[in-house]
Amino acid sequence: MFETFQLAAGGSTGGGGGIATMILPLVLMFAIFYFLLIRPQQKKQKTRNSMLGALKKGDKVVTIGGLHGTIMEITDDIVVLRVNDVTKLTFDRSSISHATSTASDSQA
Repeated sequence: MFETFQLAAGGSTGGGGGIATMILPLVLMFAIFYFLLIRPQQKKQKTRNSMLGALKKGDKVVTIGGLHGTIMEITDDIVVLRVNDVTKLTFDRSSISHATSTASDSQA
């Protein structure tokens, strides 16, 4: 009776690794999250920032709301788009979704 109590209380004989077997799955999960979620998002953000930084007067762009226009004026944080011959709208620079063509593309 006393022998079974001692084995159940603390005498594990085949533990094999202990804390390493608990940490390894956490490290693997973090690595999977990094390569599947974090790293692609960082690459996408870097590409978007370089696109926003390369915008210049005359570029044709689309806003995140779907509005198509041509850049008439641009500052560090504000963009004025010409929508048609008369209408000019002011947007934040971060509201530009993507550039459809540049001034040099349309002239060629």
